[in-house]
Amino acid sequence: MDSRERRKKRKTKRVIRILLTVFTFLLVGIGVFAYNVYSNMASAVDKMHNPISREVSEKREEQAEFVEKDPISILLLGVDEREGDGGRTDTMIVMTINPITKSTKIVSIPRDTRADLIDPEDPDDSTIDKMNHAYAFGGIEMSITSIENFLNIPIDYYAEVNMQGFKDIVDAVGGIEVNNEYEFELDGVYLSEGYHKLTGEEALQYARMRKEDPRGDFGRQERQREVISKVIAKGKSLKALTNYEDILEALQGNIKTNLTLKQIIDIQKSYIAAAESIEKVEIEGEGKILSNGVWYYLVDDSTRQTLSNDLRTHLELPNDTVTASSDY
Repeated sequence: MDSRERRKKRKTKRVIRILLTVFTFLLVGIGVFAYNVYSNMASAVDKMHNPISREVSEKREEQAEFVEKDPISILLLGVDEREGDGGRTDTMIVMTINPITKSTKIVSIPRDTRADLIDPEDPDDSTIDKMNHAYAFGGIEMSITSIENFLNIPIDYYAEVNMQGFKDIVDAVGGIEVNNEYEFELDGVYLSEGYHKLTGEEALQYARMRKEDPRGDFGRQERQREVISKVIAKGKSLKALTNYEDILEALQGNIKTNLTLKQIIDIQKSYIAAAESIEKVEIEGEGKILSNGVWYYLVDDSTRQTLSNDLRTHLELPNDTVTASSDY
């Protein structure tokens, strides 16, 4: 072997050592970054964690198991909590998720729905009122038991979002893009028709507006689902990784849930395929002013029964008769 070949071999070895060194530092850097992300996420979820008094819904014989990929239900509540106000639910969305059939159903409950509001400490004691008042009367637990009674399904988990702070979450992911159908002005925010990239404050009012929408509450529910889905999509993007600390800070300050970090990871790992097929379900009913002079959204028991059967089948539970509504 001549000197030229020896020099070439030494040069090749040096290049390989340099590449291995760089690769090692990259792996260490990625490992440290991943650890920091996980550590910060664990801390954020711990601050968001807010368990409820029961472990298993009375609508189930036993708790759903993530390991077995049992279908689960999650209640998403958007709560309007302002200074001097106990808070009312602005958004009520029930998701049933079946990882085996790879499908998800999303049901929006109109906030003015007339229903029996069930006291979790005394289920035989109920108050007849609008569904969104359950939170004001008894917090998250009364909201859960009332919605369980209305749909006759178990609510396994919940996530409660403070709508006043929701704008922080939107800003943390860099805003969202929407195609606004109706020109409106609400609480100092003006949006013309057409495409917009919304800030957090704009997204909040976009999700709240209903007067200019001919679909009323149903139109608002659709926009709320749109905003939530777009925030989730932005949060999953690679770009969001560079801003994860801001996102976690916004989340931990504005979300409460009874899900643990392990359960959230299990959902991401084992239930994500259920997002392949999403069915949005609207609850049919009619708006009416009753003798007390209050406007309600009325849903008859046959409609509730059909909806309950559909959701229970999706949760792989046997059909069961809904509890009759109190007389109008």
